[in-house]
Amino acid sequence: MAGARTTQLCMLAIAAALFLVAAARAEPPSPDKLRGAVESNVDRAVSLYREFLALPNDALHPDDIEALVSWMEHAFGERGFRTHRIPTNGNPALFAERRHDSASKTVLVYLQADGQPVDPSAWAQASPFVPVLKARDNQGTWQQIPWQAMEEGFDPDWRVFARSASDSKGPMTQFMLAIELLDELDAAPPYNLKVIIDTEEELGSPNLAPAIREHRELLASDLLLIFDGPPHASNRPTVTFGARGIMGATLVAYGPHVAQHSGHYGNFVPNPAFDLARILASVKSPEGVVTIPGFYDGVRLSEDDRAVLSRVPDDEEQILADMGVSRAESVAPTLQEAIQYPSLNIRGMSAAWVGEQARTIIPPVATAELDIRLVKESDPERLIGLLQAHIESLGYTVLDRAPTDEDRRQHDRIVSLTYDVSYGAFRSSVDSPAGRMARAGLEALYGEEPILIRTMGGSIPIAPIIEALDVPAAIVPSVNIDNNQHSPNENLRLANFFEGIVMLMAVLSQPPP
Repeated sequence: MAGARTTQLCMLAIAAALFLVAAARAEPPSPDKLRGAVESNVDRAVSLYREFLALPNDALHPDDIEALVSWMEHAFGERGFRTHRIPTNGNPALFAERRHDSASKTVLVYLQADGQPVDPSAWAQASPFVPVLKARDNQGTWQQIPWQAMEEGFDPDWRVFARSASDSKGPMTQFMLAIELLDELDAAPPYNLKVIIDTEEELGSPNLAPAIREHRELLASDLLLIFDGPPHASNRPTVTFGARGIMGATLVAYGPHVAQHSGHYGNFVPNPAFDLARILASVKSPEGVVTIPGFYDGVRLSEDDRAVLSRVPDDEEQILADMGVSRAESVAPTLQEAIQYPSLNIRGMSAAWVGEQARTIIPPVATAELDIRLVKESDPERLIGLLQAHIESLGYTVLDRAPTDEDRRQHDRIVSLTYDVSYGAFRSSVDSPAGRMARAGLEALYGEEPILIRTMGGSIPIAPIIEALDVPAAIVPSVNIDNNQHSPNENLRLANFFEGIVMLMAVLSQPPP
């Protein structure tokens, strides 16, 4: 009797094991099945999207973020997630998790919930947090139409206008719908799924890195997927594997204590605007190449790297023409190769007044605001040190503060240089587990490999997460590129909204490599 019971238990164990193996090998849903699920749930998707967009999300308003986080806790809880707030020195981040009993892999997803501040007067609608539907008229102007218009179907080119429509409540809504619909297709992600939701991304995520380090075990995973950011300019499916970091610097040249009459003292009192101009002109060649020795050191592109870069279908002539520019800078032969290097940019200059306010003075100070985009090989402290050494080589005394009267007596050419490192760069291999999972999902959906971006030129505060958790990452954008991100009248094209749900379903249904 005991022997028969043991045999029965063994057979049940074998059957369970075979079931788990079969489940692990089950094919993800077909593209037709994914699209069919989305097409059958258009109303549900739009309703969730509108509800989410109606929540103010400026990270500078903690009460609004509190309401936003409470809403997300409920929304993720309804979709089978266990949620947990991660306290920070600012607004809390939200952690959500779904466990898969037989899973051996864990995927972490990064999402962003906060948005840029708004100036309601610059929006062509009642409120940036009352989402509206718009269609383009015969003159190319966007005109509001009633939401009831979707009851008879919709034009894929109609757009939803609201703050964070694309950056980044659109991708967040797409993620929630993707999970919900995969569950209904009995195709729940075959791995442990963790989500970290940032509520201070538009502030540069100043408090996220320490919170990630403190909760490293909670967030431990095999790979990181980021559903955020813009696709390639062609709007074709894209996977991005890195982003440049960013630091800002302020350079101030000093003249007289107060502005002086240029007639009385011109040719006698030095003008700090000329000092600033000489310094700025010296850091770049006429071809746009940074002339500071060692600025580009460490960047090496292999033949494989160049092959990946060369496959990105940039129409560089058209890009320049659209911007009204006839030449490119000469850091590298192509756009994609150029953004593999650190950059030095003047983002603003000021000295006295211009236009109708111009006056005949020698100004007391001249100021330049700089930004330096960092790549994986960049050490920000080293780059700022190189910049300071270069300025000193021109004969200037460089301080990290405004000069005192004693400084002014001792040194005849004084500038101050202060800086702040926002966050570093990150880059993962296109063949990393994160890259392979994202590529496999999009290739299964579209029948061809997506555009692969080795490093995008912009910056997102992901590097601290990757460094703390030591995981490879890939970014899967799911919005239209012409979405007025960060600007008034931000929007998301309806076709991209629904197709983005399909894209995320295709990626999330892939087994991690």
